[in-house]
Amino acid sequence: MDTMRDRFISTTSQLLDEDPRLALVLAEISRDGFDRAARAHPDRVINVGIREQLLIGTGAGMALTGLRPIVHTFASFLVERPFEQVKLDFGHQGVGGVLVSAGGSYDWPAGGFTHMSPGDVALMDTLDGWTVHVPGHPDEAEELLRQAAAGDGRVYVRLSLQSNDRARRVGAGTGFTTVREGESGVVIAVGPMLDNVLAATDGLDATVLYATTVRPFDGAGLRRAAGDHRAADVVIVEPYLAGTSTAAANDALAELPHRVLGLGVGRAELRKYGEMDEHLAAHGLDPRGLRERIGGFLRR
Repeated sequence: MDTMRDRFISTTSQLLDEDPRLALVLAEISRDGFDRAARAHPDRVINVGIREQLLIGTGAGMALTGLRPIVHTFASFLVERPFEQVKLDFGHQGVGGVLVSAGGSYDWPAGGFTHMSPGDVALMDTLDGWTVHVPGHPDEAEELLRQAAAGDGRVYVRLSLQSNDRARRVGAGTGFTTVREGESGVVIAVGPMLDNVLAATDGLDATVLYATTVRPFDGAGLRRAAGDHRAADVVIVEPYLAGTSTAAANDALAELPHRVLGLGVGRAELRKYGEMDEHLAAHGLDPRGLRERIGGFLRR
């Protein structure tokens, strides 16, 4: 199976052929994958080099001319390093575009903390008007990318090397999908966390919701899943900073007594490179770690 990043390259290359409104801005990352597209569309495929603030500014400038920019690099260089440009050049100027990241929280441990961005979604959550997609499979990444490219708004698509075994329907890209129904609580699995959550909750009497779009947060879907119980217990499992969506869940359940547990990447930096699976285990995001924390929370 190809990776989400592979699918991003092939899908974007096709979209550039089909839609003259689209443009692609790169900062070296994935440049080789777009060689053919750059030759075919030299005026709409721009590589600015390792200059991430310019990357965002160029994309926003293209948007001001009426183009629909797709802007791509590692998450730490797309969101964290040029955050002021994301805030001003897109948000303040009121233009749309599609930011597509790779790398995520622990995808390339050998790259060290400079190439990890567990706080990217939390940062984007401080800005108004952004849709945030977190696909869990290359097929989902392609569908969400196509939807984003066809629209006009501001969209962040977070890609990962971690993937679920099979794709789920993403529909219009909003709303949580019910994967399993139960009575003891609700567990929201975001993107590539689904398979580990399903393994961790096997045998537990819990509802499992699947989220590939986390902003806007599907508060109505969470309230429906909580049902007509007198109180609700909710666990949110995210492949980025733990607790990123707990405030959104609390707001959604404001009229119902509830408890919310946010699981994800911890704040402490893991300074040994290791492998992705070792980072997942260290953050308690493997099936065993999730089982201990989810089971203990829902049994209270």
